[in-house]
Amino acid sequence: MANSEILNKFKENISGTKNRDTSKKLKVGIIGTGWIAEYHLIAYKNMPDVEVVAGADLIEGKAKNFFENHGVEGARVYLSHKEMLDNEELDAVSVCTYNATHAECTIYALKKGVNVLLEKPMCVTLDEAIEIVRAEKESGKVLSVGFQPRFDENMKMIKKIVESGELGEIYYIQTGGGRRRGIPTPFGTSFIEKETAGIGALGDIGCYSLDMVLNAIGYPKPLTVTGYKSDFFGKSKEYSNKPEYADIFGVDDFAAAFIRLEGGIILDFRIAWAMHPDTTGDTIIFGKKGALRIPSTECWNGSVGGAMTIYHDVAGLQTETKVPILKTKEDLFDLKVRSFLDAIIDGTCAPVPTSQILYNQAIIDGISKSSELGREIEIVIPKI
Repeated sequence: MANSEILNKFKENISGTKNRDTSKKLKVGIIGTGWIAEYHLIAYKNMPDVEVVAGADLIEGKAKNFFENHGVEGARVYLSHKEMLDNEELDAVSVCTYNATHAECTIYALKKGVNVLLEKPMCVTLDEAIEIVRAEKESGKVLSVGFQPRFDENMKMIKKIVESGELGEIYYIQTGGGRRRGIPTPFGTSFIEKETAGIGALGDIGCYSLDMVLNAIGYPKPLTVTGYKSDFFGKSKEYSNKPEYADIFGVDDFAAAFIRLEGGIILDFRIAWAMHPDTTGDTIIFGKKGALRIPSTECWNGSVGGAMTIYHDVAGLQTETKVPILKTKEDLFDLKVRSFLDAIIDGTCAPVPTSQILYNQAIIDGISKSSELGREIEIVIPKI
């Protein structure tokens, strides 16, 4: 079979954009008005059937300036998510706060009967994730987690290739990502302080790397994990891009793990905010019939670092099939937000469901616990 024929098996037609009924607009609020909230607001402004009516931020005047800077008139502002949710009749909220308050804000919104688009990572601990899922089930509302890379055509291709059977049964995956110098401090210290972030590179970009491969293989349940974390760069005034922050750095800037998944699959994972090499290595999905190499990126950008390669045997010959880079026609944040809104309108399931991301969070939590204990641990997820 020619390479072009192999690639044609994974192609599909992309349907056009739906016509939207703008006679009744969804009323949306934003909790936390930092830099990531800007992307949410810009996406909502692109939606003709949405009206952003309120925002909440703990810092006096921040929400007001946020809306003014983006030309949103008439939006009401509050100093807490509870005050906003108690006083507004909202259809949905985006939770864009720092990691440590994701669970608190999300659970309160769900209990108020409001649909939630929750920025990644889902939260900090597995216990928090379980409480979020319980609140979601009790509310019957849509809760989608903010993994916009899922909507990239190259990410979809990875899943198509695995599901096609071209690689055969998957038995081992190496994945990760990172930056030579990329501790996220241009926006203050909320990413690096234990009280606000809870987790560092693990939650910031590690959750993306895990989702890329776990989504491709159907999100099998994690069983055990041996984890490692370090903070050598963040705590060093020599390497920190903000030397004054070294003393308050309280999270991981590097993590690695060996994870056993249901189905006999092994996941070899590492992630870094800062390191000396330029990559932790390409992602490679090993199957019994073939393998897929996914080039790493310099800094996680929601896609892949170059053309992917399928390694397989064709007519008895060891063959390599290049998978060219695919262009995603729409903005990934717009697609993330639109899919969430469509789930609300159409009464369908969340586009990035907590049933999957719960496993993602369980692995992150397991890595942290294993690192602290210095041994392999079993991942126990109760029935919810």
